[in-house]
Amino acid sequence: MTTAETRTIRLDSARAGTGPATWGQRAIWGVVTRLGDDAPRYNVPVDLPVTPPRPASRVLADVTELLLLHDSLHTRFLAEGEDGLRQVVDGDGELPVEIRTCSADRAAEVGAALRAELAGRSFDHTREWPLRVGLVECEGLVHRLVLVGAHTGMDYWGLGRLLRDLESVESGETAASLRQARPSLQPLDAAEVQASPLGRRRDEAARRYWCEQLTAGPRQIFRKPAAPELADDPHRMFPNALLRSPALAVAVGRVAAELEVSDAAVLLGAAAHQLARMSGSSDVLFQVVVGNRFQPAAAAAVSTVAQEALFRLTDADRDFEDAVRRTRSVAFSAFRHASYDKWALDREVAPLVEKGEAADHSYWWNDTRDPGVGPFDGGEPPKAPLSELIGRTEIGWPTEFLPRKNVSMAVDVLTAPGALDLAMTADPAVLDRDGMERFLRGVERLIVAEAIALGD
Repeated sequence: MTTAETRTIRLDSARAGTGPATWGQRAIWGVVTRLGDDAPRYNVPVDLPVTPPRPASRVLADVTELLLLHDSLHTRFLAEGEDGLRQVVDGDGELPVEIRTCSADRAAEVGAALRAELAGRSFDHTREWPLRVGLVECEGLVHRLVLVGAHTGMDYWGLGRLLRDLESVESGETAASLRQARPSLQPLDAAEVQASPLGRRRDEAARRYWCEQLTAGPRQIFRKPAAPELADDPHRMFPNALLRSPALAVAVGRVAAELEVSDAAVLLGAAAHQLARMSGSSDVLFQVVVGNRFQPAAAAAVSTVAQEALFRLTDADRDFEDAVRRTRSVAFSAFRHASYDKWALDREVAPLVEKGEAADHSYWWNDTRDPGVGPFDGGEPPKAPLSELIGRTEIGWPTEFLPRKNVSMAVDVLTAPGALDLAMTADPAVLDRDGMERFLRGVERLIVAEAIALGD
């Protein structure tokens, strides 16, 4: 039997203030407030075991320290006219906590259900803080902690930072000690920098770079779409595929070391090469989600700072190694121009799209991996040769999504225990399920084959 109740976390005398929203906050707020019933898919959820189990009062005290540490967790948003958005950081208030009580043998099951419940609702960004908390209590002790963030409050990098801060708090640190040891960039401070003369120059340079690349790139990447007659069907569903590859987790590091690039460049370069080979377009573009957390203060922040970099690789179909090597320098240029006011950029790009002068920029790449978490952190890498490991690859089709605006393909890179995951969503008008599988397996085989050639 499971019972339910609601408690609250009381926040008093936290940092408070109000000011313009950051570019990242504006961009994400603009997306999620247009999605309606589909908005919850942008929520950022996690369901954690509490080991060893602890009293609810202790767990809630730890979460309170996180609220005190990160302003983004107690921030609301107020629209101002057609082009304005303010962030309001509340210094006090209450955060509801959903409690479920059950037997210990059902804690994981109840925690998963609570995670789905809390993550399945849209956030009211005007009235609600961008964090939901749930506890699963068994015989007076908490066995599971559920946290669900609104994407306006954090991205997946921010979630990783939040979980590491939670571990520190559980070990005895406080918001005050963590802030002193590891200063983090708070959103109000980030907005102030963006509004400065330096910030405006960066914004203008980034938007200029985007328009130059869009006017130079290919107007259509897939020359022969799978089913163009579906493009006007508003009810078509976008399939979601998940490839889980132990071989890729091993091979990508070997190839990166040999080519003297990052493993992120290997994956993006392989994706660009495979897309060019399949599409018939030698030049390809990806909108690459990048956190822009190059400074320590930004890396320590729990907030939404992600913007899209426009990555355009010419002659991507020519040679795999060449594509990967050039990905490094092209990505650097793209990332340098990935901080901008997206609302202002959209206004500049719209006329190019309307006149047919903009390149196809409906392909997305998001490497969500946390550099601090590897696939083999829980044990040793497999001893089997790559030629055998690649036979252990699994591919599944977890779900389908409603149509997504300006998305022909979206690929996420994720870390899994003992493997790397490639999760992909595609417009069936452009790429059918067979094509999606060919793309994912193609990226994997390119990298694994290169690693095998180095010595299996």
